[in-house]
Amino acid sequence: MLHLVPSLLLGRFARTAVSSPTSVRFQARGLSMNIPDAPGLSESERFLFDLNGFLVLRGVLSESEVDAANAAVDAHQSGLKSRDTSAMRNAKSHTPMSAAGPRLDMGGMLSWPQPHCDVFRSILTHPRLVPYYTALCGEGYRLDHQPLLIAQQRDSEGFCLHGGPVSGDDGIPMGRLNPELQYRCFNGQLWTSLLAVSVQLVDHNPGDGGFCIVRGSHKLNLPVPDDFTHGVSEQFKEHVYQPATKAGDVIIWSEATVHGATPWRGEHQRRLALYRFAPPNMGYGRGYLELPEGATDGMTPMQKAVLLPPYATRLERAVVTEEAAREDPEGEAPIVKRSQAKKDFDKQLFGTNFF
Repeated sequence: MLHLVPSLLLGRFARTAVSSPTSVRFQARGLSMNIPDAPGLSESERFLFDLNGFLVLRGVLSESEVDAANAAVDAHQSGLKSRDTSAMRNAKSHTPMSAAGPRLDMGGMLSWPQPHCDVFRSILTHPRLVPYYTALCGEGYRLDHQPLLIAQQRDSEGFCLHGGPVSGDDGIPMGRLNPELQYRCFNGQLWTSLLAVSVQLVDHNPGDGGFCIVRGSHKLNLPVPDDFTHGVSEQFKEHVYQPATKAGDVIIWSEATVHGATPWRGEHQRRLALYRFAPPNMGYGRGYLELPEGATDGMTPMQKAVLLPPYATRLERAVVTEEAAREDPEGEAPIVKRSQAKKDFDKQLFGTNFF
């Protein structure tokens, strides 16, 4: 039998009402977090994610969180790397997805000195986001790729359409199943093998460009035609959606949903932080094996739990639950306890507590 053993240190945060009757505000690490009273996904959100393969979550980060994230990026902007060589470009030349300028990328936000790392680490267990992580990846969700900071100046290239359950990329023959990128809905339970989370750090206004997605493509049974992938198809504008977002909004989508980006035309610098999460026993990336020394110093126990490598929750995995994230984001993560008799038996068989 499995038992959840919570270890929650209550009362660490100041909790005060805000203007919205459906939310409260927590003060954590000097940041104000807006958190809804009612956790979990609404029936409307479940329907829309199953229908479209993505959701736009409005006002997830508070103004102070957005300001702190941008201040951190400003302090580390010398670390931005330009994708200015042909091998690193994300769009085919002379297509609607291309532009003269390159995209700028930066990593390492989780290991920046405090306070610069705080907002980026908070996304791992942010109380506004944990319900979506658990609904779409399951309790025990884990960080898969290392977070990526994307910045773009005006007239920089987009990214050709990619992702999807049927692929012709990365050595998989065109039209074959792409097993790493899958989506299912079973008895009302949503599940995706890889969840993307884009934290918008600036406004993305209509006409600015940036993120685009093909609604419903997480259920595709046929490969995306090449001319559609590169924006050349006459049907591209009809079937590709670009949400307008504000700083602090978050876009989440299954990596089984075909997506990309059109060139950035905004006058201001585009900025977003991109994360990917996976179910507890699945892994696409391998960054968790290669984190730099000291990268987890100062992390909360729950944040560290999200960085565990892939294995099932029944093997005493620390699990970030909605309740734990809401009540005490800096506390311990509950652990699924396994029978001591079974651990003792495995110790006899394998020399370890777990098979």
